[in-house]
Amino acid sequence: MSERVQNRSAGQSPGTKAERRLAAQLAAKKAAEAKRRRQSILGAFVGVLAVAGLIAGIVWKNSGDDDKPANTAAQASASAAPSAEPTAPPAPQLPADIDPALKTKPAVEAGKGELTKLTVTTLVKGKGPAVKAGQNITTNYVGVFYKDGKEFDASWNNGQPATFPIGVGQVIPGWDKGLVGVPVGSRVQLDIPADLAYGNDASGGRPAGPLRFVVDVLAAQ
Repeated sequence: MSERVQNRSAGQSPGTKAERRLAAQLAAKKAAEAKRRRQSILGAFVGVLAVAGLIAGIVWKNSGDDDKPANTAAQASASAAPSAEPTAPPAPQLPADIDPALKTKPAVEAGKGELTKLTVTTLVKGKGPAVKAGQNITTNYVGVFYKDGKEFDASWNNGQPATFPIGVGQVIPGWDKGLVGVPVGSRVQLDIPADLAYGNDASGGRPAGPLRFVVDVLAAQ
């Protein structure tokens, strides 16, 4: 009985070792294959990263080159831009045959003494037709206070002449009465007492008291 058991155990032992050896070989083979797969995947990943880095570098270089002309153009435009210094308003458009004196803003001084009536003084006599009541006239003008010569209004400061109907009550009476009959192309000085101007009440921002205007009659129609 013991011999049979001993022989059976001896007969099973080689088979068990062979199985273990085969299992060990299979495990080693699987491990080697897994290692090769990992190395292959890692190599491919590294290659993809290298290609991506190369492409990114090319794109960055090209985008930088594209920006250079724009930046250069912007710098050139900025350097060529005029300075933002204040400039005088442009001169108004005047008739071609206008007297040269009417192309510049006149200096207007204060009046002397008491002003009791409308006084029209011709400074430059124009060669055009006389202004008629009901016409629209185009003028440049400077308005100052008669007593101190302080300017309160001037079309020259706006850079363009003013156009309005004359002789029909659309302006102060001193203008309606003083400019009708003046030849186009003239420069006249109007000394206007308060009752023919805005009165003596300074409320509402209107100039009060007697006034002096120097008016250039540029057109009438």
